[in-house]
Amino acid sequence: MNEAETRAEHIDPALAAAGWGVVEGSRIRREYPITLGRLEGGGKRGKPLTADYVLEYRNIKLAVVEAKAWDKALTEGVGQAKDYAGKLAVRFTYSTNGQGIYGIDMATGAEGQQSSFPTPEALWSLTFATENAWRDRFAAIPFEDKSGFFQGRYYQDIAIQKVLDAIADQQQRILLTLATGTGKTFIAFQIAWKLFHSRWNLNDWKKSGDPTRRPRILFLADRNILADQAFNAFSAFPEDALVRIAPEDIKKKGKVPKNGSIFFTIFQTFMSGPPKDGHPSPYFGEYPADFFDFIVIDECHRGGANDESNWRGILDYFAPAVQLGLTATPKRKDNADTYLYFGEPVFIYSLKDGINDGFLTPFRVKQFASTLDEYVYTPDDKVVEGEIEAGKRYEEADFNRIIEIREREKARVRQFMAQIDQREKTLVFCATQEHALAIRDAINQIKTSSDPDYCQRVTANDGARGEQWLRDFQDNEKTIPTILTTSQKLSTGVDARNVRNIVLLRPVNSMIEFKQIIGRGTRLYDGKDYFTIYDFVKAHHHFNDPDWDGEPVEPETCKQCGCYPCVCVKEPQPPCYLCGNTPCTCPQEPCADCGQRPCVCKKKTKAKVKLADGKERKIMFISATTFWHPDGTPMSAQQFLEALFGKLPEFFADEDELRALWSDPGTRRKLLDGLDEKGFGKEQLAEMQKVIDAENSDIFDVLAYVAYAQEPLTREERAARAKAVIDAKFNSRQQAFLTFVLSHYVEEGVEELDQAKLTPLLKLRYHDSMKDALDDLGQPEEIRRVFSGFQKYLYEERV
Repeated sequence: MNEAETRAEHIDPALAAAGWGVVEGSRIRREYPITLGRLEGGGKRGKPLTADYVLEYRNIKLAVVEAKAWDKALTEGVGQAKDYAGKLAVRFTYSTNGQGIYGIDMATGAEGQQSSFPTPEALWSLTFATENAWRDRFAAIPFEDKSGFFQGRYYQDIAIQKVLDAIADQQQRILLTLATGTGKTFIAFQIAWKLFHSRWNLNDWKKSGDPTRRPRILFLADRNILADQAFNAFSAFPEDALVRIAPEDIKKKGKVPKNGSIFFTIFQTFMSGPPKDGHPSPYFGEYPADFFDFIVIDECHRGGANDESNWRGILDYFAPAVQLGLTATPKRKDNADTYLYFGEPVFIYSLKDGINDGFLTPFRVKQFASTLDEYVYTPDDKVVEGEIEAGKRYEEADFNRIIEIREREKARVRQFMAQIDQREKTLVFCATQEHALAIRDAINQIKTSSDPDYCQRVTANDGARGEQWLRDFQDNEKTIPTILTTSQKLSTGVDARNVRNIVLLRPVNSMIEFKQIIGRGTRLYDGKDYFTIYDFVKAHHHFNDPDWDGEPVEPETCKQCGCYPCVCVKEPQPPCYLCGNTPCTCPQEPCADCGQRPCVCKKKTKAKVKLADGKERKIMFISATTFWHPDGTPMSAQQFLEALFGKLPEFFADEDELRALWSDPGTRRKLLDGLDEKGFGKEQLAEMQKVIDAENSDIFDVLAYVAYAQEPLTREERAARAKAVIDAKFNSRQQAFLTFVLSHYVEEGVEELDQAKLTPLLKLRYHDSMKDALDDLGQPEEIRRVFSGFQKYLYEERV
């Protein structure tokens, strides 16, 4: 009896006998997809994780059941059952062969054989030992799935449940840490959906009895595009429940909007507002402090929770609300305030998890160095504007901020434009808004596209027009604009799924920002197997940082009070001993240069330098392609290709056998057909060429590189080597024909050496006159022998 028969005849009836799928509120999820499988080349994926059964009761996953065939051992499926339960964060898991049931409690470690499956109510009681009215109310509300269209991923379901559990346990501050591109807005939507429909609110939160009203929820972001994206993502709510708070609407109506349930705005809107009686009067102060029951702070590491941030006042003002912080960055020194404010995250899902599960796209890095990465002024160069500091070594951080050399930037643009597929969507990160403008112009001046809107700048200065370019770029149905240049604006939170290239033309000093820039490319899109980072500024050094994708650091306790978070009473700053004021109001010392108080020195203008004639042509680049595991450790190109495309089939025992098979058109064709049957067809092999920068090499070089780490030769190099042998072994007429064949091989690839190409090549060479070909080269058999025989010289081992 196979597994399918065992399930149908024994396991399904045993589950039904326990009430699963029978008792109201219980559900059996068969063949439940957990992960998609890591992305591999050519649209393929690694093996996904799929649970045979997931048992749900009251809309909560409670257990996993792993089934095996009747004749397998009872505990054959225990390993998988434990893996799946760990992945899904459920407490109970079972292995069965239809003859018995073996149960495991993941919390206590207890395991053993049992006579039957527990009933839904029994499993609920085992999972939730203590009663909690709000947990039960939340559980009674199913996820909003838009009739099956919205299907949450396993980690999203866990994140939602962890937040709801924290609210049910009366936790006031909550933090979620999930990698960019993993759907934090979707998670926020589902949490809001459950709170809204269960009628959770602050007034009834800690009381017994039925809730009296729906909650007022605020989604708070720091950029309009993020607030707009969230507003659109919450469209399943009733239209009159959603409110977009905008300053122009407040000015028009003379007051802040209060009629609604789900409010969306940005910190900057809340901080604005006309002064009253000479004092600032931000708009958020027009709401009572307890107006909002629940606040979602998107990208909360960017200032909202920072002790020194002006925006922190908004969170402090609305202190009664339950506040949920969403961040993509594990705890580091530069975002410690976030973790101090919200506490440790209730759930973490990292970039490494996302790539390995197949929910995020892997990446490669092309790093560049040039002869003008640094600059020291020499008198033959012309200072067009500003002042140059003689003898100073200008480094990457100085360029396009205090010094500008247009020829250097144009050389970089030519370099990456020659390497990318110019039809692919690309983001270019620049030092300043002015720099982004210059790079936009340089790209448009050398693009192959005829569209005038091919490349556009999107920065704060571009306003509504820039927002429209961004929306067009995000639209997967549109191909224009294809490239966007930016400085800071697009580093976070922008959902553009089909980004294939990220170009770094400015230093990235923060690990947080680096991870978020990488996140611009990780989102999934059909046909996108990986994306490429073009790194001109040594940002790839961040991959070697131990903080790249490790677990959050352990919280540090305060050295004074010994607590985390610190509970020390902060004494007010003492008054200045001179003026007696807090803060100090003593007059500042006069400026050392102008002697004025305050300083009236003219701000230094950026030095603009034009290189001496000929210097631009001497700017040379070297590049290297490196590959990285999702956890930030380096990997070989062979490992990357194997992770992306899978292991090559073992059609050859060693390099010599590969060389022998490839040297003959007949055996080469059989090998290519065999590879195609195993999933390594023409498209996959061409993609592998691209990954290792071997588009101008033979497919033989790709196979030899992947299998035996043999450095590729270009087809031109192979043809030149073969030509030397051809000139010695063939007559002049044969040499002329084979030289013609080699030119097509160099231009088009190894397909030109296929036996099926011989007749077309002869017709092309002899202007469709096969008679002239035979007269020149001999009988058909002799021509075939020459065509096949010369090919071994292309693939002879290097001496």
